[in-house]
Amino acid sequence: MKSYKFKVNENGYTVNIKSHEDNIITLEVNGTTYDVVMKQEIKKTKTPTLVRAASKRPAEPLKVNPKSQKTRIVAPIPGVVLSIDVKVGDQLKVGDRMMVLEAMKMENNIVCEKAGTITSLNITVGQQVLQDQLMIELE
Repeated sequence: MKSYKFKVNENGYTVNIKSHEDNIITLEVNGTTYDVVMKQEIKKTKTPTLVRAASKRPAEPLKVNPKSQKTRIVAPIPGVVLSIDVKVGDQLKVGDRMMVLEAMKMENNIVCEKAGTITSLNITVGQQVLQDQLMIELE
């Protein structure tokens, strides 16, 4: 049992702590017994809460207009160019692999969606590309 002496407004108080269980303390002040409920301590979590913004738009597959003369191949997701399997002037048919793009530790084959001839390569091996960045043009 602990004993404390306080002086408040020139009045003396002797406080004896009798017991302490959970958040209830039994104490005696100048001979009168009181049960005091301590305020519960709110513990803050150390792990921050992650709040993510909704995506602006879902990823869409490449849409090709069959009547257009030029076809632009853009990056479907951000990544690194691992290999380029074509060069300017190559004739491609639907389904031919043009390049390999690494994204999130996965290799993604970028294939031709429309037959045509490569007119420009706007990327190099090892280059990082952002989503919707122009990579290849064909006619």
